[in-house]
Amino acid sequence: MKKNAQLYTKPLSKTVGEQIINADNSSVLELSKELIVNLFCAQGLLLFRGFEADVETFIKFSNELSTNFMDYTGGVFKRKVINGNSTLLSVNDFKDEVKLHGEMYYQKNIPLMLWFFCANPPSQDGATIVCDGKLFFDKLSDLLKDLFSRKKLKYRRHLERDAWRERYKTDELDVVEQICKNNDTHLQVNEDESIDICYIYPAIHLSRTGEAMIFINSLLPAMAISPDVISFDDGTNIDNTIMSELNEIAEKITVEIYWQKGDILMVDNTRIMHGRRAFADDKRDLYIRLCSPAFSY
Repeated sequence: MKKNAQLYTKPLSKTVGEQIINADNSSVLELSKELIVNLFCAQGLLLFRGFEADVETFIKFSNELSTNFMDYTGGVFKRKVINGNSTLLSVNDFKDEVKLHGEMYYQKNIPLMLWFFCANPPSQDGATIVCDGKLFFDKLSDLLKDLFSRKKLKYRRHLERDAWRERYKTDELDVVEQICKNNDTHLQVNEDESIDICYIYPAIHLSRTGEAMIFINSLLPAMAISPDVISFDDGTNIDNTIMSELNEIAEKITVEIYWQKGDILMVDNTRIMHGRRAFADDKRDLYIRLCSPAFSY
């Protein structure tokens, strides 16, 4: 562990992230925001550990470094609202594994930054997994680098009326049409008021600094959970050979975070992919906030 002015830090792993440790019995609210920003810009993933934060502290701390909070409208998973705050959401509505992904990469308007808070850790299993999308891209074979530079991903979904009302948090098709327009998503409204949506997006992206290519998308969980919703933009299937290579890379570079009560995780959603291991118990209680950084980098 090293002292970086007011921050005591140590690497989260050999490949990604940094931990900020409470070595002097301080509050996370007392930490230097300037030093946090500098470290976050360099690392893309920060774990704040040992500060015994509660939910109120987590909200205040994340508010100080964030802007443009999102309420998960358009999101594919169910998210329970916590304490009546539509920007504080549960990630425990189901217990299955979720493979590495960028949050909401099946639409144009993504949260640029994520916050996670551990209200209560699981008794076992349920680790959050992360990896650096730059490292993922570097590990791709030349064939896949070329393939993903030429072909984009096509995400498509058929939603019955009740399903789109829940997903877009509205009863009005006019509102859905505007949301889809803002997200460059093609919308087809059917006679029975079901809808079909289609969004085309790249699997690889230029980093925010313009210095590197990043592999970040929703391909791995989509293929694991609902393979019929995703293909290449020319309509061709994403075959098992491609997915085998991607899943092999993912397992080699995945870092597991075993939660402790009060942990706070700060994630660059333009660079760092995340997911989780499956779990069985009901004690795991994690919350997420979706936002943009209130600073430039």
